[in-house]
Amino acid sequence: MRRTEELTLRVAATVVDVLPNGHLRIEGTQEIRVNFELRELLISGIVRPEDISRQNEIPHDKIAAARISYGGRGQITDLQQPRLGQQVLDALLPF
Repeated sequence: MRRTEELTLRVAATVVDVLPNGHLRIEGTQEIRVNFELRELLISGIVRPEDISRQNEIPHDKIAAARISYGGRGQITDLQQPRLGQQVLDALLPF
């Protein structure tokens, strides 16, 4: 089974800390339901105030120490990555 996805999102993040040098530590999450799947995007990192645009936006490549996680759970994810018990049964009883 092959699966491809292309995702373009804007994520709202909040400032959770102001560092001594004036840089901002940000965190944000977003959940999207797509075809019986719950897709979750998590982002955190450090930004310089001067990199934030007048529209209050910043591109992902301007986030230092960026941690970006994208995943999901639901029917398709369960088929692609079965639970551990199902993996054991598939190994013992492949047919």
